[in-house]
Amino acid sequence: MRRVGIMAAVIVALFLVACDCGPMGPRTDTTDDRLSVDTTQPTPPPLRVVTFNTGTSLKPPADRTDRGYGRDQWAACDEWYGNGLSWVPLIEDARAWIAAVDPDVVVFQEIFDPNECQDIPEEHWPGFVCEGWSAGDAIVAERVLGDDWQVMCNPVRTDKCAAVHRRIGSFRGCDGELCLEGMQGGLVEGCGKGSRIGRGVVDLLDGGVLTLVNVHGTSGFSEEDMACRARQFEQVFVDLGDGTPAANGDWNLILGDFNVDPVVMAGLDPSADVLLEHVGAGKAFHFITETDPGSPATYAGYVRIDHVISDIWDGTCWHAGITEGHPSVTEAISFDHHPAVCDVAASR
Repeated sequence: MRRVGIMAAVIVALFLVACDCGPMGPRTDTTDDRLSVDTTQPTPPPLRVVTFNTGTSLKPPADRTDRGYGRDQWAACDEWYGNGLSWVPLIEDARAWIAAVDPDVVVFQEIFDPNECQDIPEEHWPGFVCEGWSAGDAIVAERVLGDDWQVMCNPVRTDKCAAVHRRIGSFRGCDGELCLEGMQGGLVEGCGKGSRIGRGVVDLLDGGVLTLVNVHGTSGFSEEDMACRARQFEQVFVDLGDGTPAANGDWNLILGDFNVDPVVMAGLDPSADVLLEHVGAGKAFHFITETDPGSPATYAGYVRIDHVISDIWDGTCWHAGITEGHPSVTEAISFDHHPAVCDVAASR
């Protein structure tokens, strides 16, 4: 009898487990807490992103003047404005282009900061942004973007700026419309002043955090130039200078003018090798822009140096002025880069 009683108790217990019954009847919550999965984590949103080196050509325009920009204006821009976007009609053209593209995220390189106007003789102001500008007025990046944007630029190197549209989020630690040196950066000793790599953290309105990295690698092909670029790219993927990579978030976008064609220069330029060590098939990061030697050349008609990279997002890109159906930013002979526009969505 004792053995039968034990067996009966076991059978009853198994029955209660199988039917999920008990003294209070069937459970209305059928979730097994031990197997529950957190479905509240946000999904990275689809975005339209732009990287735009707005620097003007290192060669003067031919014997023609477009938008009032001719050889004399080119000479003044070259000598006094660092070849940065500063001629007002070109600023207007860039603004119209941005408005038509309607991106969510933009990074600029070589966009003139009018806080430097005080160092430019007044005879070189007419027609440029310095004419009529005063401290506190919108900088060029703000003028190009228009309303509803938040802008942050690199420490010291304020010709390198990133921007986020208010409809998707805002920069962490930036309360106003402009935080001029708000990007996190780090100096690479012996490679010029300020930071050519900038990190901004964007709190997205729908949840989640975007880590945005603006890249402007040192230009040139000397051993020193290539070594500087390599160290700058290590800031992106290894250590910005604060013990973590610039791309240190859960969702990262890395974009800008890398000043090296990673495929063409592989094995010839250590900065290309650093890129390919961290970016590519089977790596933590991948190129969204095309890198094949047959793909559009974004600079001077022969190299692909303007890129968008991510770990989470993937998508398709086009380049103003070289992709069919997408005209140049302006008809004037001015910009020497073709900006990249990418529509991206979460790939994992």
